[in-house]
Amino acid sequence: MIGALVQELRPRQWTKNLLLFAGVLFSQQAGHPQLLLRAAAGFLTFSLLAGTVYLLNDLRDIEQDRLHPKKRERPIASGRLPVRAAWTAVVVLLLVVGALSAWLGPLFSGVAAAYLVMNFAYSYGLRDQILLDVFVIALGFVLRAIAGVELLRPLSPETGLSPWLLVCTFFGALFLALAKRRRELANAGEDVGRRRAVLLQYTPALLDGLLIVSAASSIMSYALYTIWPATVAKFNTEALLYTVPFVTYGIFRYLHLVRVSESTEDPSQVLLSDRPLITCVTLYLVTVVLILYFRG
Repeated sequence: MIGALVQELRPRQWTKNLLLFAGVLFSQQAGHPQLLLRAAAGFLTFSLLAGTVYLLNDLRDIEQDRLHPKKRERPIASGRLPVRAAWTAVVVLLLVVGALSAWLGPLFSGVAAAYLVMNFAYSYGLRDQILLDVFVIALGFVLRAIAGVELLRPLSPETGLSPWLLVCTFFGALFLALAKRRRELANAGEDVGRRRAVLLQYTPALLDGLLIVSAASSIMSYALYTIWPATVAKFNTEALLYTVPFVTYGIFRYLHLVRVSESTEDPSQVLLSDRPLITCVTLYLVTVVLILYFRG
């Protein structure tokens, strides 16, 4: 049963919560052990919180998931994780998340609470509303980025929340959410309505257009961030501009995978399985670290 519970918490999806480290990385404080510890605790908190949300969603969608060719293998839908055990796990996880959030501070706790409330709203209505469904997903990433900064403030009050972090995160996450919907629509076939009701309101042409807009917005917002006067002044360099090709390639690569791969229903799986994308992300992170921490 423990193995089924761990699987239900979707550990592969936890890569999304690596965004909790963005605050400490781009504030140039990754060399401070206490702040790194807080970022790791924030990562764990949001991973457990996201796992709780997955549990709640799957408890609600048992019958619908049993109609899905892949989701029917999930522990709750398949019966490997009993419903009562799943509800017990929800209570325990919320208690652990509450304790960790309290340690990380009231601002972090507020963001975590907002994330939970927003996901409740998503599960009980917003996920069936065209466009609002992908906006909520994108805002979930924005809240992660905010939390990654707020958890630093108790020990580093001078740490600021960059509006560019929010803008770049929003458009990048919106792109991923739209790509997920596009692949879901392509994979659904005649079972569109039974697999996800909101897909009935989307068309391939609409999603393709929105994907291009969100991809362009992601690239342009990041490029502008790297050369913005405040960014150059903060880091005392324009060298972040050299990371734009990595971001551009990553987005173009993902657009390609939307067309040719069935796995893009799950962005985390793509990130963990596509070698060119893994290489691109790794090179991007190495370049950012070299620019911010070893340039000089």
